[in-house]
Amino acid sequence: MTGAPSGTHRRTSTALATGREDTRLVVIRGNSASGKSSVAQGLRDHHGRGIAIVGQDVIRRNVLREHDTARGANIALLSRIAREALDAGFHVVLEGILYADRYGHMITSLVRDHRGISSCYYLDVPLETTLARHASKADAAYLEQVTDDHLVSWYRELDLLPDGLETVVQADSTLQDTIARILRETGLAPTPTPQYKPFQGDSMSSLVLMSDPQVAAIPVRECGEPLVDVRDHGLRVDPRKEDPLGAFAHVREGVLARLMHARSLLPAGIDLLFIEGYRPLSLQRRYFTEYRQELAVAQPEWTAQQLHQAASRYVSPPDIAPHSAGAAVDITLVDQDGHELDLGARVNASPEESDDACFTHAPNLSKSARHHRALLLDAMEGAGFTNYGTEFWHFSAADRYDALMRSEPYARYGPIELP
Repeated sequence: MTGAPSGTHRRTSTALATGREDTRLVVIRGNSASGKSSVAQGLRDHHGRGIAIVGQDVIRRNVLREHDTARGANIALLSRIAREALDAGFHVVLEGILYADRYGHMITSLVRDHRGISSCYYLDVPLETTLARHASKADAAYLEQVTDDHLVSWYRELDLLPDGLETVVQADSTLQDTIARILRETGLAPTPTPQYKPFQGDSMSSLVLMSDPQVAAIPVRECGEPLVDVRDHGLRVDPRKEDPLGAFAHVREGVLARLMHARSLLPAGIDLLFIEGYRPLSLQRRYFTEYRQELAVAQPEWTAQQLHQAASRYVSPPDIAPHSAGAAVDITLVDQDGHELDLGARVNASPEESDDACFTHAPNLSKSARHHRALLLDAMEGAGFTNYGTEFWHFSAADRYDALMRSEPYARYGPIELP
């Protein structure tokens, strides 16, 4: 394999920008039978859910059934699908022959406009190897339809994009080596999700609480992403936390994209119910103080430190609260008629009220509640959220707590005021 890593991270105008800083765009080009689709599928198999494969042949042949021409409708459609998937929080693998003179402008524009890191690879396989690989395919119908003469007429040697945009992968790279390299260079290698042990009695040793000094120690590099109103984007929103300014329905732009992604990961007939997002600092302080006072009355022998730690099981300390950064959502599940599903306790139930059933991995749950929690966790974590283990309904992204759980060096969302 030759060529330098091709990851690019470019600035573009807000009007054209697509995706997020944490999405990845991978373009895989090469001649027929060079292994493009196998590499794309391998990337998804290793990474797991969250990768959208946008295949040239699928769109051009199967969807549009058009010839490959310089003015083909598939060119714009490939770009539109890739952009929509990136905006929804998916990583995108765009693969195909994608001749440079026909598709080069579309690809370079997509790379330019992508907010995150883009990486382009060209699988360089000699014609002789291409013909040998083609002959080894077991699909007799395909071999009858696509002949060696077709492959020879389609073949272009080193049909590279301009400006050294691509990394060239030589034919001696095995499929697994190529997949491993792209996973490593693009950052798509799967990141283990922190595992929480079931909460037992009064022990909190298995959970990292919001009050932990490690959380406050995470620095914030505010990205400036705006707050947006989820009610403008088709999400189901519960009014129980509604306030006069509608602050509760706001989240960061990237958090909204993750929510839309999470919805797509749920089974048919089940949907998210959004309960609360942004919470002004003044309201967060009030919630924390009131709950700490309740605990002080119930546990008069506790020290101030014990009260602070116990209160933070349920309400985040104001100085690091992800809700006040627009980074957190309180969310649950509903059926197709909008009725809340059984998740074992009501949203916002305290440990005292719920007999600790508010803890995400509480042992005292029914089979139905455990199943529904698993659906919620799989969808939200699959979309890039981190759950707070004392509250099955609370998820955040790119805040201090999420950064700590993912071993990120800094958080991208800090406290923000509603405009």
